[in-house]
Amino acid sequence: MTRDGSDNPAGRAAFLRAEIERHNHAYYVLDAPTIPDAEYDRLFRELQDIEAAHPELSTPDSPTRRVGGAPLPEFRQVAHAVPMLSLNNAFSAEEAAAFDRRCREGLGVEQIDYACEPKFDGLAIGLRYEKGVFVQGATRGDGFTGEDVTQNLRTVRNIPLRLTGSGYPDLLEVRGEVLMLRRDFERLNERQRAAGEKEFANPRNAAAGSLRQLDPKIAAQRPLRFFAYGVADVSTVAPAPSLHSSMMERLAAWGIPVAAERAVVQGAAGLMAYYERIGAARRTLSYDIDGVVYKVNRLADQERLGYVSRAPRFAIAHKFPAEEALTTVEAIEVQVGRTGAITPVARLAPVFVGGVTVTNATLHNEDEVRRKDVRIGDTVIVRRAGDVIPEVVSVVPEKRPILAPEFVMPKKCPVCGSAVEKPEDEAIARCSGGLFCPAQRKQALLHFASRRAMDIEGLGEKLVEQLVDNAVIKTPADLYKLGVLALANLERMAEKSAANLLAAIDKSRHTTLARFIYALGIRNVGEATAKDLARHFGSLDALMAADADQLQLVPDVGPVVAASIARFFAEPHNREVVEQLRAAGVQWEEGAPSAAAHAPLAGKTFVLTGTLPTLTREAAKELIEARGGKVAGSVSKKTHYVVAGAEAGSKLEKAQELGVNILDESQLKELLES
Repeated sequence: MTRDGSDNPAGRAAFLRAEIERHNHAYYVLDAPTIPDAEYDRLFRELQDIEAAHPELSTPDSPTRRVGGAPLPEFRQVAHAVPMLSLNNAFSAEEAAAFDRRCREGLGVEQIDYACEPKFDGLAIGLRYEKGVFVQGATRGDGFTGEDVTQNLRTVRNIPLRLTGSGYPDLLEVRGEVLMLRRDFERLNERQRAAGEKEFANPRNAAAGSLRQLDPKIAAQRPLRFFAYGVADVSTVAPAPSLHSSMMERLAAWGIPVAAERAVVQGAAGLMAYYERIGAARRTLSYDIDGVVYKVNRLADQERLGYVSRAPRFAIAHKFPAEEALTTVEAIEVQVGRTGAITPVARLAPVFVGGVTVTNATLHNEDEVRRKDVRIGDTVIVRRAGDVIPEVVSVVPEKRPILAPEFVMPKKCPVCGSAVEKPEDEAIARCSGGLFCPAQRKQALLHFASRRAMDIEGLGEKLVEQLVDNAVIKTPADLYKLGVLALANLERMAEKSAANLLAAIDKSRHTTLARFIYALGIRNVGEATAKDLARHFGSLDALMAADADQLQLVPDVGPVVAASIARFFAEPHNREVVEQLRAAGVQWEEGAPSAAAHAPLAGKTFVLTGTLPTLTREAAKELIEARGGKVAGSVSKKTHYVVAGAEAGSKLEKAQELGVNILDESQLKELLES
């Protein structure tokens, strides 16, 4: 007999019962699920199918006859007055239509109204109210006996301890789910990481673990929410509601939270329309759902349809395509992004998840690989939610092969061979060959040509893609070797357009040191820092020769920025491209080190407002900064001059109020020339 019993129905049924019970214990008792919900559902349905085909194999203790897991012995047990049953599942439009057909046939009607609601991915709970006061709360447990978690539920802020309004019954038991909103889940895991504690796998796991804390003080610190989905036990309500939807509205009126996404629809077509609508809105909801629930709306019809085994006949859960699935890691490689970020990627055995076949999943960064302990050959849970890039959620440790190799981050970029650097204060490793690396080529060229850098008009994203994809350009220096013939072969590049682009490239040969430094795309070096570096060092050679300590003498340059600059110029490939640019005729006016400190406008702050007659705001800013001045965005008492043009607004008024010197363009030019 094989280990999984696949060679005969009896053996397979026994194996499945043992596996499902093991996963039930992990999910319901330990709050530490070991497989995705979709994999559990697959095992469960397989056992159901075997028992249906071979009734003699069904046993009294089969998981198909149970609802949840045994209650924890640490909590007092509570017997449910009305069993907390599970729902049968539908996984396709055909199965949803079959549910509608069974209900119509069972009631002998042509069309049925259904109450629809999201299927919360949380922990099932019953809340008991007596004379409007919350007196007890219990988990589902095994469906017949649950855990008394009343004290912990009192800490859930949106559960009313006393019902509001009027007309509520003397006895009311509300059924619903405790869950955690996505934003609260992320914040909780951030706190767990900061405290060096284990992170939760998902919001459902976090909610269950929080609610079943033995210390209510811990539960009180967790951001839990409750949403009701029905009523189980109720004394007479006058007048008694005849519809499930009316009962839900009544709960809301009494202050009990219910989902806003509820709806009443007609027939199978209405069910599918609701399914599609909620599925499309799924990623915008504040909480996780894994499907929708359909219920016959008339309560009298629910009674007529009744129950079968472990589930009601009048309701069904229509599941969305699984967002998590099991597969194996065949290899771990790295990808180099447009900005040089080195990202580990798991190459997977193909698996259908989130509606598509997935073969790759991101591992984010080296620290994440270590934290999750992902190795080649591992069986892993992969998640794909909507259009989100697939990721490896966790490893299934018991399925790990012997001697599974650990991932090692490469020391050299797999694309260009430059050194891979990972600063101590950053999680992302990066290729240091910014100007040279083919993976970063398009991003580097676009930045190099941007308006605040070399200002090459006409060199946009589509053109850069063509130049790189056709191997016309490899580094920014190659721009200055372009001719009309090379451009003429590109799409949508007429002769005049080519001539205009070549003229813009030629014009860019004459620039400023600050613009050139910024154009290099050094990590953490923005436009303002580039200007500070140009002023401080005066020449590119002095900047390239500076070490981290010397770089930190520049205003606003700290250890992180200094390290980025030093690493950039330490890479031979980058220095080579810089020299190629110089050889191509790219030039600027250089000055003495720290020349700005003695410039005529040193220490003076200007504010520009309105439209000047001949100078653009950017040109005026460059002229001021070239003479040591600083240009600010708002007027204050520390402002020395406001340069005002046509249609100057509130900044001019503020300057007049504060008595700040106001200049027009001609007066600014006089000041600059003096």
